[in-house]
Amino acid sequence: MAPQYAPSLRSRLAPLLLFLQLGFIAIYAFYIEIESNVKIDGITFSNFFSEFQDVNVMVILGFGFLCTFLVRCGFSGSGFNLLVAAMATQWALILNGIESWYSRGKFRIDLRSLVVAEMCAASALISIGAVLGKTNPVHLILIALLEVSGFVLNAWLLQTLHVRLLNSIMLLHIFGAFFGLTLTWILYRRGSEQQFEKEKFDRKTGLFSMLGTVFLWMFWPSFNSVLVDDRTPGRKLGAVCSTYLALAVSAVTAAAVSGLSSPKGKLNPIHMQSCMLAGGVAVGVSMSVVHQPWEAMTIGFTAAVVSTIGFRYLKIHMLLAFQCHDTCTVLSTHGLPGLVGWLAHLLLQIKDCDDHTTAIRFAVFHICTLLITITLSLSMGIITGLLLKWNFWRPPQDKKCFDDQAFWEFPHQAVRK
Repeated sequence: MAPQYAPSLRSRLAPLLLFLQLGFIAIYAFYIEIESNVKIDGITFSNFFSEFQDVNVMVILGFGFLCTFLVRCGFSGSGFNLLVAAMATQWALILNGIESWYSRGKFRIDLRSLVVAEMCAASALISIGAVLGKTNPVHLILIALLEVSGFVLNAWLLQTLHVRLLNSIMLLHIFGAFFGLTLTWILYRRGSEQQFEKEKFDRKTGLFSMLGTVFLWMFWPSFNSVLVDDRTPGRKLGAVCSTYLALAVSAVTAAAVSGLSSPKGKLNPIHMQSCMLAGGVAVGVSMSVVHQPWEAMTIGFTAAVVSTIGFRYLKIHMLLAFQCHDTCTVLSTHGLPGLVGWLAHLLLQIKDCDDHTTAIRFAVFHICTLLITITLSLSMGIITGLLLKWNFWRPPQDKKCFDDQAFWEFPHQAVRK
């Protein structure tokens, strides 16, 4: 039987990328200018550039290496991560600047707007983790554009309800996770109950993936604190310390729960790679109300327990019960810890309220915030999934899933005797 080759994307990918990139260049040429003020809102270039670089490392290196755990999908995991991040950041800069364009006639960008745009791109990278290996790069670009559009719309809706920028942006974990789950539910492939032929990992790819975890773990304090208001004395320092403590506790807890849940009492490397980051996710969502070290540590502990147990038992149940084949288990890595952080935010804010009326009002408002985020995430996920089901985009065959050779050109390896 003749070998089956993956369908060529020459007539799909290159025109799409060139069309989008030339369109972005035209928009940037006529409507975007770099903010020339030396100091904006008390932030100078010298004291903000290092934080921007930290976020940049997380988005490009952290998420990129984290997705290299599959044996034959490492190039796609890291390479497509960079491609999607580059496209999504450019698109997010345009969407976030619409309000400035409406009032001033120009989009004005600075380091802060670049950081916000990269955070919007991070939400798309989370979603892509759910369908990693089962889609082609055309799919990924479309996912990034639509997901970033939905996330920016969600942030705008929340800010019209007087939700602070930090709180609305940090919901990226919840938004990205549920968007990705909806995608993988709609794009479900029959027979996914049995593991795909090439859906495997080994020691070498696991080591590269652990490197991504190390990058994320090291730079996550900057990710959570970069948008914290520095005009309040000690607030940014508190955010950094709280994030570090939550990450430290979640790393230790994830190791303990992984060993307890294993029949042989061994550590699962996938647990260590993903669940040790749960504390950073959870404390980021609740950052604005975390004031004491023990609060951050408790949040990190709870998030790690929920994430590790979810990783061990929830993935297979989601596959069998809801037909959601979640490649990177974004629900356990980002979704569940994000919900833990949201719940911690609610409880800590109620604890600080002076009277019951204020507490009830905040609880209703906070629940509405979550419902808006999840509803918009699911809606945009459904729209995107239905668009991607169109065979015009030439999805890979089942036998070509999780295989770099479907999209990358490798030199011929001759057999030497």
